[in-house]
Amino acid sequence: MKISGFTMGKNALKLYYPMRQSIESILPLVDEFVVALGDSDQDDTTRAEIEAIGSEKIRIVDTVWDIEKYPRGMEHAHQTDIAKSLCTGDWLFYLQSDEVVHEKDLDNIRERCRELVFDKEVEGLLFRYHHFWGDYEHVQDSHCWYRKEIRIIKNLPEIHSWESAQSFRKIPGFDGLNYRQQEGTYKLKVAKVNAAIYHYGWVRPPSVMQSKIKAFSMNHRGRKSVEEQITAHLFDRVFDYGNLSKLTCFQGIHPAVMKEWMARFDWKEQLRFSGPARSLNPIRPKHDKPKYRFISWIEKNLLGGMRLGEFNNYIGIKR
Repeated sequence: MKISGFTMGKNALKLYYPMRQSIESILPLVDEFVVALGDSDQDDTTRAEIEAIGSEKIRIVDTVWDIEKYPRGMEHAHQTDIAKSLCTGDWLFYLQSDEVVHEKDLDNIRERCRELVFDKEVEGLLFRYHHFWGDYEHVQDSHCWYRKEIRIIKNLPEIHSWESAQSFRKIPGFDGLNYRQQEGTYKLKVAKVNAAIYHYGWVRPPSVMQSKIKAFSMNHRGRKSVEEQITAHLFDRVFDYGNLSKLTCFQGIHPAVMKEWMARFDWKEQLRFSGPARSLNPIRPKHDKPKYRFISWIEKNLLGGMRLGEFNNYIGIKR
């Protein structure tokens, strides 16, 4: 059995993505790791960070991003597919550059892969998620945040990254362009694995978070839309994470590879622990919109945590 790891990114370190830590977290598990590294700015040092790992398992592939050809976040999926196409394993383990796996889960993952490698009905493995927000002590668990997602897939040519690379689908006869197509796509049949993904994409210095949101908006909405937002001064202030005291506290232990990265945390004085629960940003996060705040309140206070109309981009099967 062979397991490949793969990821993609652009300006990862400049935008405060722990890409090196992400790669290192599963490097003991995989036989190879493919990185599709986009045409980053000159002041981004992601390549040097990856090369400093010093592992012969890692292969960096240089790519060029084209958000005109792949708009609405589809370039993320396209870049993910580039890395996937170069993997040679039976299983392919995808991590986004802000996702990390705990060392305590590696044996469980390896054993689950070994157990199901010849099971032709199983097309992927499903992980739990911890979505950290603002700092390393609080997590988002409201209606808008996915609780589980596919992160390991079988090496099948019909499986492609989907939409903006959050997940995967089978797309027979895929044209290689429309990663957001619905018709003619099929959800993967997946089995659970007793492991979690630690998602750190929303733990950044507030000023850097605005830069990340600007770059993210450029990839999803296009240059013209972002220029209009800049003209309207929507990015002028530092990012407000809202009242963190209203969020769920994380009770676990972080992956060991994150220790040095977390030691850089120096923006606690810029965080809020009082005042309005929602963030005060001109561009409000989806979970802070009144509709979703109301749905989340119902789910947590009246339904015991059950989600209303939760979208699952997979078909769970018992194994």
